[in-house]
Amino acid sequence: MTCLPKHPSQKKLGLVIDLDICVGCHACAVNCKEWNTGGHSAPLTDIDPYGAEPLGVWFNRVHSFEIVKENGQSWTLNFPKSCLHCDDAPCVPVCPTGASYKRSEDGIVLVNADYCIGCKLCSWACPYGAREFDTDQGVMKKCTLCIDKIYNENLEPQYRVPACVSTCPSGARSFGDLGNPNSDVSKLVEARGGYDLMPEQGTKPTNKYLPPRPRNDENEHNGQQMKLTEIDTDGANIIARWVDKVLSR
Repeated sequence: MTCLPKHPSQKKLGLVIDLDICVGCHACAVNCKEWNTGGHSAPLTDIDPYGAEPLGVWFNRVHSFEIVKENGQSWTLNFPKSCLHCDDAPCVPVCPTGASYKRSEDGIVLVNADYCIGCKLCSWACPYGAREFDTDQGVMKKCTLCIDKIYNENLEPQYRVPACVSTCPSGARSFGDLGNPNSDVSKLVEARGGYDLMPEQGTKPTNKYLPPRPRNDENEHNGQQMKLTEIDTDGANIIARWVDKVLSR
């Protein structure tokens, strides 16, 4: 069986997802698929994608729920989900080959496909359903936080973020060191009352969620959001050019 790091560093890289401003566009899932199908865990297999029973590997998935209040008002809550890179990751100690492991230097949970035998014990142990079995290769895969991107020194520092973060049009996703209380993401979690998903499981997930604000809050749109900067404002097709610029990074 695999052991969790005995002496992990204080550094905990992870995501903060703002449920108040996620629009459910699935850009995070699509750009994640595009980047990682040629990256660390490539390829992300698709089987009969346009058929009656499509199968495929997706590290990011977005679930949408309809919230109905007692007065009859309703709105849609979009809930993105991927691996949460838990401190006490239950997927790691159940792995019989050491394929599933947690890095001591930054807390990222990964899978070594060379060691994976496809037993699926890690997927059964994960309470979040964040593991993806590649039926084509017979191995388990999962979110890597785009380690081949965030540590790529050939990229400018502002682009060294996971693909899902760089492509989010509403700024609902933030990335940083959640082990550092003075980091921007930690301050954001503190200011907005960020929380763990299913804390009763005791997994201590690194990723945090920011709750949606009340729909009648007059300050609803005053939260911290990523600003779109240096966008060419000449011409009519501004949004299309910005999306093209982001997806081309």
